[in-house]
Amino acid sequence: MAALAALPGAYAGLADYLGLPSVALTPVVAAVVFGAAIIGAAFLLSWAAEAAQSEVSAGVALAFLAFLAVLPEYAVDFVFTWRAGETFAAEGHCAPVAGEDPCALALANMTGANRVLVGIGWPLVVLIAALVARRHPRRADREPSVPAPGHVRLARPMSIEVVALGVATVYSLTLPLRHSLTLVDAAVLVSIFVLYAWRLSQAPVEEPDLIGTAAWIADRGRRARRWWLAGLFAVAAAVILVTAEHFADSVVGTGEQLGIDRFLLVQWAAPVASEAPELIVACLYAWRLRASHALGTLLSSKVNQWTLLVGTIPIVFAISSGSPHGLPLSGHQRYELLITAAQSLFAVSLLLDLRLTLWGSAVLIGLFGAQFTASLTLSDAANRTVLIVLSAVYLALAAIMMVVSRRRAVRLFREGTVARLDQVPEWDPEGAGQRG
Repeated sequence: MAALAALPGAYAGLADYLGLPSVALTPVVAAVVFGAAIIGAAFLLSWAAEAAQSEVSAGVALAFLAFLAVLPEYAVDFVFTWRAGETFAAEGHCAPVAGEDPCALALANMTGANRVLVGIGWPLVVLIAALVARRHPRRADREPSVPAPGHVRLARPMSIEVVALGVATVYSLTLPLRHSLTLVDAAVLVSIFVLYAWRLSQAPVEEPDLIGTAAWIADRGRRARRWWLAGLFAVAAAVILVTAEHFADSVVGTGEQLGIDRFLLVQWAAPVASEAPELIVACLYAWRLRASHALGTLLSSKVNQWTLLVGTIPIVFAISSGSPHGLPLSGHQRYELLITAAQSLFAVSLLLDLRLTLWGSAVLIGLFGAQFTASLTLSDAANRTVLIVLSAVYLALAAIMMVVSRRRAVRLFREGTVARLDQVPEWDPEGAGQRG
């Protein structure tokens, strides 16, 4: 059923490339068709990622899942960045096209996607897990990642993701001080991702607790299981790649028909569309009370986007523009980078004890709602003031959390960087059995 749901959108996405007969779709219909394809691909990805834990560690499986699920964001961002580079090569600067700055659009999509992921995705996982835990308390009692309704606890080896995100975030706080995103930034951020991936590869493989389709795949013989895994990952990734840009364009087109500003659509609507795979996968995990996997998937996606995606944007721009010049940053985009980095630092501070609670989720979604509302209702000048104020709030809250949890931060950094992962327990003994 998941594969069948993906077929119409995959065909529509491939028709233009292969010269197949195509059907003209209105933006609304196209959004439904391509959205259904992405949902189907998300189910395939979630099963494959769970079953893959019989071959590799859970962290590696979730990181690979996050990489595939975030492919739509890569596709959309690279399209905007490539267009910006072509404009820069032709004009010598990012000249407005149809009233829009192409360089600003490239960064608007990336910063919007990162804030949507943390401001909506993380709280959504906690809320769904809390609802299921209250409805099924016996199931929750057996799940270590839900120590109490409204709490989601990460497995201890996921300290690697938290530390990687923290290091990338500290570096990203320097980006708003620049006038361009350069190849030096690319080298630093991609290096952080490479070290993160290497550290993940050291995690030991453990016997997973699987059910349903994932269990059926894992129970196959080794050769058959690997063929199933490779096939599911390949099909899901292919569906996402051929439908992502169409899905984002159809969402933007629908908004334009309603008279919504294109910049706002690129910053908020397109990211929601491109983040759909990992959000759906995370919700599926949370609904089954695999809360650690749910939050871990979104955490891995955030690490992926804040290192590899941001790092490859100046590379794509350099190739398309035919010069080593960095992607220019307008004044407004520097404010957008500032609040995105500040939000990320606060998010890291919430996870210093590898736990996200309802109150932390409420603060995340509340501050995100404030910036989202301001971008829709206020003038550019007033919106910039809001961005500065909210950035200060994020940074102040992060500083308080880090001072209060400084001992946990030291332990987390050690476990995420140098500790032998086979000696790090799966769950924090201090949190065992704490149900309220």
